[in-house]
Amino acid sequence: MKVYQRHLAREIYAAVTLVLVAFLMLFAFFDFINELQSLGKGNYQLRFMALFVLLTLPGHVYELAPIAVLIGTLYALTVLARHSEITVLRASGLSTAAILSTLARTGLAFVLLTFIVGDFVAPPAERAAKQLRLEAMSQVVGQEFRSGLWVKDGSSFINVRTVLPDSRLEGVRIYEFDRDHALRSISEAKRGEYLPPNQWRLQEVAQTLFEKNRARVERLPEAVWQSAINPEILGVLLVMPERMSVASLYRYIRHLRDNQVNTQRYEIAMWKKLVYPLAALVMMALALPFAYLQDRMGAVSAKVFAGIMLGIGFHMLNGLFSNLGAINSWPPFFSALTPSVLFLLAAAGMLWWVERR
Repeated sequence: MKVYQRHLAREIYAAVTLVLVAFLMLFAFFDFINELQSLGKGNYQLRFMALFVLLTLPGHVYELAPIAVLIGTLYALTVLARHSEITVLRASGLSTAAILSTLARTGLAFVLLTFIVGDFVAPPAERAAKQLRLEAMSQVVGQEFRSGLWVKDGSSFINVRTVLPDSRLEGVRIYEFDRDHALRSISEAKRGEYLPPNQWRLQEVAQTLFEKNRARVERLPEAVWQSAINPEILGVLLVMPERMSVASLYRYIRHLRDNQVNTQRYEIAMWKKLVYPLAALVMMALALPFAYLQDRMGAVSAKVFAGIMLGIGFHMLNGLFSNLGAINSWPPFFSALTPSVLFLLAAAGMLWWVERR
C-alpha cells in the first residue's frame, strides 16, 4: 500500500470510529432513558438495565455503520481538502478513479465489519437482551395475536398461548386436518417441553377426535408430539426479520415454503442482510464529491450536516422500499438493492458535475 493510501485509510478509520462511538453513546443514552419506565418491575434493577442496553449496542452498530461511514469519510476528506492535501494529490496526477479505488479498498473493512456484526453478533446479543429483560421482569415472550402464536406445520395449525424464555410452551392447541382439509382432531395441552431433535412432550393433554358423525375425547397425562417446529423457529416468530441472521432467515424461508406460506417479507430481509454491508462502499463514493467542493461550499460543519441528512435519507429509503416491496410483491432482490443503487447513481452524478466544473 502506498503512502497516500495509508494516510487516507488512517484518517478515514479514525473519523468513522469517532462518529460511530458518538452515535452509540447517544443511542445508548436514549435506550437507558427509555428503560427507566420499566425500572422496578419484578427484579428489573439498574444492573439489568445497563446490561440490556449493552447487549443492544451491536444492533445499533449494524444499523448505523453506513451512516457513520458516510459522515466519517466526508469529514476526513473535507479536512484533507481544507489542508489542500486532496488538491496536491490531484495535481500530482492522481485521478478520481484512483481515489475511488483507494476508498473502495479502505471500505472493505467496513463491509466485513458490518456483515460480521449484523449476522453473527447482533442477533444472539439481541435475543439475549430480550431474554434477560423478560426473565428479570418475570414476563413471557411477546405474542403475535391476542390468542398467542399461530404456526402452520404441514396439515396442522398450532396455537401457542405463551412461550416462556426457556422455550417451554404453555397453552398449546394443535388443529390437525386430513388431505381433504377436514378437521380430524384438536389436541389441547397445558404445557409443552422440547425433546431434541423433533419432538415435544405435552402434559395434561385433552384430545378430541372427529370420527364420521361423532366426536370422541381422550385425556392423557403426557403425550409425545412429533413436529418440525422447534424452539429456533418459535424464536424466529418473535424476532423482527431485519434482526435475524442470514442462516436463520434461510431456514425459516424454507420452512414457510414447505408449508405454502408467503415468504416475501423474509426474503426481502435476507437480501437486505446480504446487500446492506455493501452500502458502506456507496457511502464512501458519495462523500468524495464533497471534498472536491471545498472551495465552493463553506465550512466542514455544513458538509457534516449534509452527510447526516443523506444518511437519514438512506435509512428511510431502505425502510420505504422494504415496505413497498412487501406490499406490491416486488422481487426481493430489487427491493433490497434499489436504495443503494439510487445513492450510487447520485454519487456518480455528483462526481460528473464536479468534474465538469
